[in-house]
Amino acid sequence: MNPQARLDYAHQTPALFKKLAELSKTIADSEHLDAGLAHLVDIRASQINGCAFCLDMHAKEARLHGERELRLHHVAAWHDSPLFTPRERVALEWTEAVTRMAPGGVPDALYDEARRHFSDPELSALTFRVASINAWNRLCVTFRTVPGSRDKALGLDKAGLA
Repeated sequence: MNPQARLDYAHQTPALFKKLAELSKTIADSEHLDAGLAHLVDIRASQINGCAFCLDMHAKEARLHGERELRLHHVAAWHDSPLFTPRERVALEWTEAVTRMAPGGVPDALYDEARRHFSDPELSALTFRVASINAWNRLCVTFRTVPGSRDKALGLDKAGLA
């Protein structure tokens, strides 16, 4: 893989970049999802989509917000890991289902399970979160955004994960 970025989409279409960033900020500022769960969701979707930039960024953000390093390593294998709560496990499964969107959509059994762990506003916010990170993943993968290239600007160099 070429470590050189193809295109700086934020520079080429600043109004579109700004709107997607505003959506992401609105979702992040929502009182419906805690930051720790949001980081796990962003990391899992980024793993599925192969987005090195987003995976790098969200792992660093999670560390800065107090997430344990071992849990970050376990996100890829959450199905077999004892380190996640039932609510986190449902959120990760939801993330996978929405990211991979099978024919017929999200299975009813998963929807029912998610409703047991999340209120309607929380489930809506979770789904917006998954949709948002998927949009960022698609941009960054398509244009080969270089992992770590915005660390200093975003304050992620303080995470100690260089």
